[in-house]
Amino acid sequence: MSDNNINRINAFSINHKCFHVLKEGKIVTFVFIIIGRILLNKVQHRFLVRNMHCDCCLKLLKIEFERIGADIIKGKLGDVSVAFDSDKTSYESVEQIFTSNGFEIILDKETALVEEIKRVVIELVHHSTFNAMVRNSDFLVSRFDKTYQHLSTVFSKHEKITLEKFIILQRIEKVKELIQTDEQSLSEIAFMMGYSSVQYLSTQFKQITGYSVTEYKALPEKERKGVGLI
Repeated sequence: MSDNNINRINAFSINHKCFHVLKEGKIVTFVFIIIGRILLNKVQHRFLVRNMHCDCCLKLLKIEFERIGADIIKGKLGDVSVAFDSDKTSYESVEQIFTSNGFEIILDKETALVEEIKRVVIELVHHSTFNAMVRNSDFLVSRFDKTYQHLSTVFSKHEKITLEKFIILQRIEKVKELIQTDEQSLSEIAFMMGYSSVQYLSTQFKQITGYSVTEYKALPEKERKGVGLI
C-alpha cells in the first residue's frame, strides 16, 4: 500500500473520530439545553416539618410527590427540599401532600428547634451507640452549640413535658425494645443505654411504666409506644 493511501486512510480515521466527537458534542449540548429548560421551569422550596420520625416518612413523601410531578431534592427527617414545575404543580398542592399525610409545616424558628431536638434525641437513643459514651445533655449541647438550659427552656415552652422527661421516655421505650428482643442481659442494656447501674435502670423503669423489669417480661402483651407518640 502506497504512502498516499496510508495517509488517506489515517486522514479518514481522524476525520471520522472528529465527526463522532462533533456529533456527541452536539448531543451533549442538546441534552444540556433540554435539562436547562426543565430546571428553569422548576422552583425549589425548603420545608421544616413536624411529625417525621423515621425513614419511612421520607419514602412515603417521595412516592406522594412523584404522583404530582414533584421531586425531593434533599431530604432528612424534619427537613425536606422539594422541586416542582410551578406551571403544572401549585405550592398549595405540595403543602397538601404534607398535611394530608399527617405532617405539619413549621413556620417559626423555636418550633423548628424543638422538632430538631426531638429528632436528634430519637437518633441518639434509638439509632446510635453514643448513650454508653456520652451524657445526653452533653451530646445535645455539642450538637446545637447552645446551652442545655436554653434548649430545655425552649423545649418546655412548646411541649407538654420537659426535655429531660422526653429523653427519659425515649430511653425507656428503647429499653422495652431491648428487653422484648431478649438478646442482651439487663446489665448489658443498662450499659448500652448509659445507666450507671442496673438498679438505676430498674428504678426508673418502674417509675415510668408501673412495672418492674421482671413483671414487664412476664406480660403476655408488652406495652410499647411509637417514638413519635411520646
